Amino acid sequence: MRPYALPENHKSDESVGLGFLCVRLEEPFDRIVANNPELRIEQNAAGETVFMSPTGGESGRRNAKLCFQLELWASSYDGFSFDSSTLFRLANGAKRSPDASWIASERWKQLSKDDREGYPPICPDFVVELRSKTDRILDLQRKMEEYLDNGARLGWLIDPLNRTVYVYKPGVPSVVLRDVQNVSDDEVLPGFVLNLTDICSNSIL
Repeated sequence: MRPYALPENHKSDESVGLGFLCVRLEEPFDRIVANNPELRIEQNAAGETVFMSPTGGESGRRNAKLCFQLELWASSYDGFSFDSSTLFRLANGAKRSPDASWIASERWKQLSKDDREGYPPICPDFVVELRSKTDRILDLQRKMEEYLDNGARLGWLIDPLNRTVYVYKPGVPSVVLRDVQNVSDDEVLPGFVLNLTDICSNSIL
């Protein structure tokens, strides 16, 4: 099978990013992923394959700093952290790969070995989406709502472009934080404080 690529004319206003390309394909999703390892691919609840733009250098560095902080906390506290390469199978049928996530130990250990080695059939307790220049904020906000609907207890949508963090929790409206140096939630992540200084800087050196 030939690799898929985003068409050149698939653009919207560059000031708000590109929309995700959603296509219904006959090819099985697992085969699409296996044959296109260089692409960022998800599947929505409608069964459409979702193609996203590859991560650029600055976004990749931001995500590395994010995942490092989360793993450092998880290794000393509890549970397991994951980076953006992990694809989770949600209860609504979607397959999503948040930029960073965390699952409590008791929930992760309930999965079989085969489930843990494949696409885990579980929604993380905590998810983070990190906006890049190619992402539309509306698309990411919809993903955050989907995570909550499928069992996430906490979600942070970080928009470095506008130095803004959207905080999502079940049953309450999202909270918008602007120009903050860090963000935390002791109810879900006791003792974890995410330092946003480098993540939200204009340039990471």
